[in-house]
Amino acid sequence: MLGLMLLWPLGMQAQSVQDGARWTLQQCVDYALAHNVQLLKLQTAEQTADVNVREARAGLLPSLQGSISQALTYRPFQSSGGNFVNGGIASQGADKATESGAYGVSAQWTVWNGGRNRMNITNARYNSRLSAYDTQTQANQVAEEIAKLYIQILYMQEALQVNKALLVQDSTLCARGQEMVNVGDMARADLAQLKAQVSQGRYNVVNVATQIDDAKRQLRQWLELPADTAFDVAGFEAAEASILAVLPAKADVYQAALQRRPEVQRSLLAIEQSQLATKMARAAYLPSVSLSASLGDSHITGAQYSFFRQMKNNFNTQVGLTLSIPIYDNRQTRSAVERARLAETTAQLDLQDTQKQLWQTVETYWLNANNSQAKYQAACDNVASLTESYDLMTEQFNVGLKNIAELLNSRANLLTARQQLLEDKYTALLNRSLLDFYATSTLRLEAR
Repeated sequence: MLGLMLLWPLGMQAQSVQDGARWTLQQCVDYALAHNVQLLKLQTAEQTADVNVREARAGLLPSLQGSISQALTYRPFQSSGGNFVNGGIASQGADKATESGAYGVSAQWTVWNGGRNRMNITNARYNSRLSAYDTQTQANQVAEEIAKLYIQILYMQEALQVNKALLVQDSTLCARGQEMVNVGDMARADLAQLKAQVSQGRYNVVNVATQIDDAKRQLRQWLELPADTAFDVAGFEAAEASILAVLPAKADVYQAALQRRPEVQRSLLAIEQSQLATKMARAAYLPSVSLSASLGDSHITGAQYSFFRQMKNNFNTQVGLTLSIPIYDNRQTRSAVERARLAETTAQLDLQDTQKQLWQTVETYWLNANNSQAKYQAACDNVASLTESYDLMTEQFNVGLKNIAELLNSRANLLTARQQLLEDKYTALLNRSLLDFYATSTLRLEAR
């Protein structure tokens, strides 16, 4: 599974950050995948895991090291020649100060250790794949959060336009009320209510605008944009067919998500890794065979032989084979096997928990989308009815047939209905888009 990282390539790095730019949802997600700090950290962890794989492969090869040592010996009270052994050869020397050197090359190779060296490679590969799944899981989470904030901004921007339109109407009514007060057709107390309604409308406009700015601030954080970068989201005109499109079956979305979601694939892989860990623990019961080889040479000053004669005589080679048979290790191996088996059980339970959480998420999105679609249909009829009622109420108020209380009540009902309509509209779009995302790993606002 290549997952989200291939569906949204990191080519977005070429996009420049421009103040005031209007970003689509796709652009926001692409940019976040290329710049989000948490994702970059996980990508670094992936690279570390790849290094560990190469290191594990190198463990199949012999190790080789060379050594050179030099020593200076001074015997201030020596009065006669002394006998010593250098490289297995007896020599005599009378120098109080002597210099000696030893040179060697040695190699070690684990021929057999119960297959643990090859299982180490497999385990490192598992860790590398697990790191990749962690990155993909984080990428999905980033995309979901961006989609939620993006649609929240769209919702609030449309709500802002509704509040502004109502404010214009309130201001018009207030001006009409002033005219009616001037000619004695309205009490000043009623005019005060109209003015208060205008003030409330201005407050609502400012409040929604503040909420939009806060949502954009959160979106900038996910995108890792500088705090002083001004940007906006691109507008989106949702057709009614897109909002009310038939939802896929919950079971179909869930089965597709089981095949695609990286958190599920990670849990399955973790089970395989836990089974491998049990095999590695059992391998400690088996004997191990290692091979060693070395080349060595040495010399010392003050001896009866020259440097080259010593180097020739002291040159030596050695080959060794070691068989290690475990007999009793204070129950360490047995305990390791038992812990590995318990880890297998934990991995199985983690998979069940991941599958349960996935089903709950899919079911929640499906229920939210289904309920919002039904509520949206009812809200459309309600808004149409209340709009007609409010327009009629406004006309009757202007000619003095309705009082201020009836007008403001009609206005409040219309505002509530419009806000509910917007909420149902964007909730349906968001949850439908997230259902498609879980089923296909593709995030978009249009219905399928």
